[in-house]
Amino acid sequence: MNKIKAGNIFKILTASDPKPTTELVYNSNFELLISVILSAQATDKSVNHATKSLFQIANTPEQIIHLGIPKLKENIKTIGLFNNKAKNIMLTCEILIKKFNSQVPGERESLEELPGVGRKTANVILNTVFGKSVIAVDTHVFRVSNRIGLAKGVKPIDIEKGLMKIIPEEFLFNAHHHLIMHGRYTCIARKPLCYQCKINKLCESKEKIQ
Repeated sequence: MNKIKAGNIFKILTASDPKPTTELVYNSNFELLISVILSAQATDKSVNHATKSLFQIANTPEQIIHLGIPKLKENIKTIGLFNNKAKNIMLTCEILIKKFNSQVPGERESLEELPGVGRKTANVILNTVFGKSVIAVDTHVFRVSNRIGLAKGVKPIDIEKGLMKIIPEEFLFNAHHHLIMHGRYTCIARKPLCYQCKINKLCESKEKIQ
């Protein structure tokens, strides 16, 4: 796919949804960080269900530490991999308190020091909190990019690099949110809803359903 076609795709997506954003519910940078850590291999809906009660009793690093591992697990036990995530969240809170004055850092290197925070999670924070034009490649972004021809790759980093090259700068900031929403509600995994797809005519998928 060339840059002109990629631009046309995002023009259409932008016209449909000018300001796409995460569906995670949060009221602070810290709450978003915890929500994104919890969202790995889990749905935003399940995360929001768990954090609704969690954040009512603990929504700062200090409060999470005070809550303790057993009570933290009790609040997030409906989320996949909750045991490991609880451990990572506790360690992350300790680091935030000791190294970053309990604030979420705005640099990739610092974010990736935090347990449970990889490149995707760091990119979500850099984009949503700090306004950086970076692309977080989750399962939806990975699938949609490969399927429609925006970027090809077998690793998330390949997709990220490909998207950064082909997406016009004016669309970069919102790009991964557009692709997430498109993958979540239209270009779904098992049977894409091509008949109602706004970018159907620009799609390069060989599996496209007419």
